[in-house]
Amino acid sequence: MMPSNNPTSVSATVGNRLRFQRGSGPRGIAKALIMPAVLAAFATYLLFGIFTMKVPPNAAFPGPQFFPAIIAAGLYFFAVVLGIGAVRAALVTPSVDDEEPGERMVGVDWRSFAWVAGSFLGFAFLLGILGWIIAAALLFMGIARGFGQRRVLFAAVVGLTISSLSYIAFDMGLGLSLPSGLLGWAF
Repeated sequence: MMPSNNPTSVSATVGNRLRFQRGSGPRGIAKALIMPAVLAAFATYLLFGIFTMKVPPNAAFPGPQFFPAIIAAGLYFFAVVLGIGAVRAALVTPSVDDEEPGERMVGVDWRSFAWVAGSFLGFAFLLGILGWIIAAALLFMGIARGFGQRRVLFAAVVGLTISSLSYIAFDMGLGLSLPSGLLGWAF
């Protein structure tokens, strides 16, 4: 099997210890702090939603604000941990000569990142319109593409199967309704 150029691919990582390439100086630190900043921004968005949420006075513990608060706290925690690690790693940048045997320097595959992030954004915007089954299938297809899947039809069939089964499990098994969107006439 030929090694893949995609650092997220299994063939690129099996048997290798990975070390991410990092820039040095202020630009390297700024690049390293992007993900912690995204996590902190999302946690702040959740916190804003928690504080502006209208909770009925008769809501019992744990209530609708409890689990989002746990998620926001966890996101802040991980943002701090990643931020500290990013700053420490950016300040001490190893040279290529410092590589150990069996170690491979990799960078971020921005095309894969764009497929995954774009799939999540598309899912968030299209869920109400297309419904769970179609939007989740598209989400699966986009993430599979981001991780290197080239067979679109295969990803579509698997995505539709998983999204349909999860729709049935939530709707019929748990009694929780998911958005039906375009397929609403059939369900």
